[in-house]
Amino acid sequence: MVEAWEFGRAVRRWRDRVTPGAVGLPPGSRRRATGLRREELAGLAGISTDYLTRLEQGRATSPSPQVVEALGRALRVSDPERDLLFELAGLSAPGPDVVPSRISASVQRLLDRVADTPVAVYDATWTLLAANTPYDALMGETTAWHGLERNALWRNFVGPGTRVVHSPEEKAELLAGQVADLRRTAARYPADRQLRTLVRELAANSPHFADLWARDEPEPHSEPSKRKVVDHPAVGAIALDCDVLFVATDDVRLMMYTAEPGT
Repeated sequence: MVEAWEFGRAVRRWRDRVTPGAVGLPPGSRRRATGLRREELAGLAGISTDYLTRLEQGRATSPSPQVVEALGRALRVSDPERDLLFELAGLSAPGPDVVPSRISASVQRLLDRVADTPVAVYDATWTLLAANTPYDALMGETTAWHGLERNALWRNFVGPGTRVVHSPEEKAELLAGQVADLRRTAARYPADRQLRTLVRELAANSPHFADLWARDEPEPHSEPSKRKVVDHPAVGAIALDCDVLFVATDDVRLMMYTAEPGT
């Protein structure tokens, strides 16, 4: 029988072996250990430091599948270690009927090779899985986003939005496109309870989302412009190209911002 505290002990052990540089964090000063600090891992996983502390100390013993997946992703665990982490949490690893939130080794290698480019990885519900340091510098510190705050539809329909500047027409097109994309995801994963909860929360908190969802309209025919203007609080307006790359086998999206040479 697996003891409840074994999950926390595994997380602590694996946290100690991950260096800050391996996950794109600066080494910092006065670091007593080579591994990640507790607040660093919590930020990467999108959970609070207090909750991670309770997990590691065995005072919290029932992490959700989303938390287990996020911790495994932040710790860069192998596939067998990921399966073990779910087992230690008393859970089964998510099957094909659940929206994937795993960043595969090949996608991680791609992220490591574009470490100087703002990149964020989203799952099929447009929930943020990971963002690198340049992306945080451009769009704001994503490690402070928890729960529904990490979902792009929630931020656009309910939350504060993003730093990208949109005209009213562009914003309407963006929202309609996101709803249509989420509807396709819901059709692919009808058994995903977390996805159903997201739709329910969005509809309850945003009449605009509820209206678009009820219309059941197809995605807008026009392609949104990849040219974006980011209103940065320290730098001002920055004109960039935004490309979204779809990884079909993993069902994740990579959002990348690049600047034209010489600009």
